[in-house]
Amino acid sequence: MANSDPGHRADLEAADRALARDPRDLRALIAKGDALAGLGDERAAASFYNSALRAAGDGKGLAPDLVAGLRRVQAAVQAQARRFEAHLADSLAGAGFDPATSSDRFALSLDLMAGRKRLYLQEPRFYLFPGLPQVQFQPRETLPWLAAVEAAAGDIRAELDALLAEPDQFRPYVEPRADRPNRDALGMVSNADWSALFLWKDGQEQPDIARRCPRTLAALAEVPLCRVPGRTPSILFSRLKPGARIPPHHGLINTRLICHLPLIAPPGSRFRVGNDVRDWKEGQAWAFDDTIEHEAVNDSGHDRTILIFDVWKPELTDEERDLVAAMFRAIDGYGAREQAWGV
Repeated sequence: MANSDPGHRADLEAADRALARDPRDLRALIAKGDALAGLGDERAAASFYNSALRAAGDGKGLAPDLVAGLRRVQAAVQAQARRFEAHLADSLAGAGFDPATSSDRFALSLDLMAGRKRLYLQEPRFYLFPGLPQVQFQPRETLPWLAAVEAAAGDIRAELDALLAEPDQFRPYVEPRADRPNRDALGMVSNADWSALFLWKDGQEQPDIARRCPRTLAALAEVPLCRVPGRTPSILFSRLKPGARIPPHHGLINTRLICHLPLIAPPGSRFRVGNDVRDWKEGQAWAFDDTIEHEAVNDSGHDRTILIFDVWKPELTDEERDLVAAMFRAIDGYGAREQAWGV
């Protein structure tokens, strides 16, 4: 410690005695933080201030002077965090780090350490294949077919426009099932704010719509669609009405990516996966891991409509893809089964 002031030393010893009697003594935790700060050890001080803040909870029932003390140390912690982040940024800049051009993964690690972002992980609701990367949006360079899909956006939009002339064909994306309990914690069952029109659904072609979209299906001919009979792929036009929101949720299996090709994307329509928020832009596709928490919002005054399809994750080998498909065939061969799931 840089400072050896006897007064701060005495305060430190008094705080230690009080904490020996009660490690959750809020006044003693604050007093020890103050003594350490006075002795020049900001990082140690912040650790005791943070302990006091955590132990205080919502602060209800505390004496007014103690509440005032907690507010003071909270401000001190925030100021110390800003100084530390500035120090770290200056030091890393000297080492060649530039947030705009350096490693995205390293930049995220700094945000996580500083508490600017939260760590999101795969949380599939049905099946986890271990060892796959925890990636929110899949890097474009791992999807060599994506640019060709984007190049076909105009043709796909033309086929969509013809279907939009018959809007009654769109059905709520989440529909109730007779063979399973229908829990609607997210308020999306039978909700027409989020609707869909399927070319393929649960691994089955929907011929009446598919035959009207030959250019759409041709654009996906070279795409590694996730093929599990009776379950995937699903290929659909997804419509989100003005003001609608799809609440945060997780997908079912982490062996696939969900792909979006925005076709009608008014400003104000956006999508979040984990801590990465992006605006849909017409003709600009992406692929993401839907087992990481994600949500959608349309704050525009117009419908937002995109093409959705699912593909195998590129990290899976051909053998692993075959085994995953075989496993689900075995599952589906056990007892009667109707509808599988959606994207």
